[in-house]
Amino acid sequence: MLAGAAQALAQTKTTEKLDKDYGGMSLYFYKNTLRMLNQKEDPAFDEMIKDIEKIRFVMIDRNEGKKFTSADYTKLKSEYLKKESFEEIMNGRMDGRNMNVLVRESGGKVKGTVIMAGDSSNLYVLDILGKVALEKASSLFKMIDENSGLAEKLKNHID
Repeated sequence: MLAGAAQALAQTKTTEKLDKDYGGMSLYFYKNTLRMLNQKEDPAFDEMIKDIEKIRFVMIDRNEGKKFTSADYTKLKSEYLKKESFEEIMNGRMDGRNMNVLVRESGGKVKGTVIMAGDSSNLYVLDILGKVALEKASSLFKMIDENSGLAEKLKNHID
């Protein structure tokens, strides 16, 4: 019983493998961390994050180390769909990036959401424990993306 509960709370194995294989930068955002990002105390922001328990943000530089190709992007999406039982609910382009939104349901409720976005320089993956309203997915991605620049600067300063 406990093993099942622990597995339900874990981020996806596909995201873990991606980070390990490509040496990405990972950031974790928990509900309290997300609330701290809401400096303007925007009620719409609080509404957007209300069903999120945790986010793992992984950023892969596609041109450093092991190269991450378009074929790798397709394979990654396939692994979420086939190995992790996600369903693709949206795809498109945002700010020059390809974007895919995948969800995993259990008992009729969304338990996990993955937002993948990629351009010629970087791959970004938001692995969300919980759900975000579909119409808010791009806003959430943009907010995390904007804050990842600050986190990267802090990480570089610490190193």
